[in-house]
Amino acid sequence: MKPSKLVLSILPETLAICRLEKESPVPEWALEASFFSITRTGQELSIVCTQLNVPEGVKLEGGWRCLKVEDTLDFSLTGVIASLTMPLAFEGISVFVLSTYDTDYLLVKERSLDKASSILSQNGHLVIDQQKKT
Repeated sequence: MKPSKLVLSILPETLAICRLEKESPVPEWALEASFFSITRTGQELSIVCTQLNVPEGVKLEGGWRCLKVEDTLDFSLTGVIASLTMPLAFEGISVFVLSTYDTDYLLVKERSLDKASSILSQNGHLVIDQQKKT
């Protein structure tokens, strides 16, 4: 089954993608936000969290904004990420993708957020920016 129009909301925080050593403990500062993701592999501890929480000296790529797919996605759906990333890739917009049990999150650089939102809208998706609502 393929996805139809997706509803995405823009989360308010500016996020950072951090890299720590694989044996590092999960730091408390990473857990102090409403949105964070932690992944440990054999090579690294990767943390996505609010940029303001990251202390000086931590290796990071900052300036990311997050678009959340507002629907609970069934595991049988195919092409969800492709429907979001392909139009952006065609326009040269880099993405970082996170998935949870319920849904997907698409991170784009803050400087590309307006363009990404416009492209996604042009491709049939609805992008809602809660901060711009009156």
